[in-house]
Amino acid sequence: CKFNSNTATLNFGNLDPTNPIDRTVNTSITFRCGGSAPNATFSITDDDGLYEVGSGKNRMKHTTTSTEYLPYSLLLSPTSGTIPKNTNQTLTITGTVGGIDYQNAAMGSYSDTVIVSIEP
Repeated sequence: CKFNSNTATLNFGNLDPTNPIDRTVNTSITFRCGGSAPNATFSITDDDGLYEVGSGKNRMKHTTTSTEYLPYSLLLSPTSGTIPKNTNQTLTITGTVGGIDYQNAAMGSYSDTVIVSIEP
């Protein structure tokens, strides 16, 4: 199995600390599985990004201040399944930044890089 593109971006946009509401955004990547069998079973995982502080504890880093981070959650769907071979499928990637997490965050841009892997 492999992804049809190498990158996807989650853009949370401008977060307003005076109106700290949870912000959820989505993106997607298509993938397909090949092989000689009529169906393929796959599993998709992510590495929690460059600045994680534990399993499932993703953080974005401020792009100009080395000590500022902003936590966020990441959800992949589907993470596994059995599909017909040579048929495009869609992986949806959902990210959420909690309003409580950015209401006192330093102003500026934050980013992270997450590697998503598909097996087999």
